[in-house]
Amino acid sequence: MTTVQRRVATPVIAYLAVGSGLVVLSCLLGWWIFARGDEPFAVDTAWNLFVAELWHPALTGFSQVMNFLGGGWFGVLAVPIGCAIALIVLRRPWAAAYFLAAEAVSAAGVQVLKHLFGRVRPEDILIVSDYGSYPSGHVANAATIAVAAVVIFPRVWVGIVGAVWVVLMAFSRTYLHAHWLSDTVGGALLGAGAALLVAAAFAVPMARERMDASAKRPWLG
Repeated sequence: MTTVQRRVATPVIAYLAVGSGLVVLSCLLGWWIFARGDEPFAVDTAWNLFVAELWHPALTGFSQVMNFLGGGWFGVLAVPIGCAIALIVLRRPWAAAYFLAAEAVSAAGVQVLKHLFGRVRPEDILIVSDYGSYPSGHVANAATIAVAAVVIFPRVWVGIVGAVWVVLMAFSRTYLHAHWLSDTVGGALLGAGAALLVAAAFAVPMARERMDASAKRPWLG
């Protein structure tokens, strides 16, 4: 076992344990929802009514912008490819490969659960969306990006920005009534879990790459 492998052994175990746990929790929440039928949780109904009372043109505009940024061709293709290109420019090709893989695994997981559970979306949805309310693909994507960013750039401020991004995305999805609140929780669990599981597979080459980057450019370490 090399020095790098020894250094990442503990993080890899943590990635696998926490990532698996988050994905399992997302699946269990989805199964619970499926077992209840079309009846939303009390908290879902209460939150849906709460955000309805917050209606304002500014919030509506903001939520529509988040809808564009977090999904469709821009969120699913432009953001991952753009971030990967930026990482390659920064001479972090393994990080770029990890980011793309995490995004792909997260997106695939979302579609599997959507078609497995087939939850009905809120009736007062303000936008056109795809099949299945659970889990929220937008929030899963946001959580994947947030966790992957911390894995690649382990800084406190990166984690804070990522957490804020996930919360804002979750709010926007429920504000538009595209999802129940529990859908956003499931999406966050799945997206974060996927990012951590994929991180375990890329941990060794990314650690070597990070060491080289830190030596040459400390601000990228």
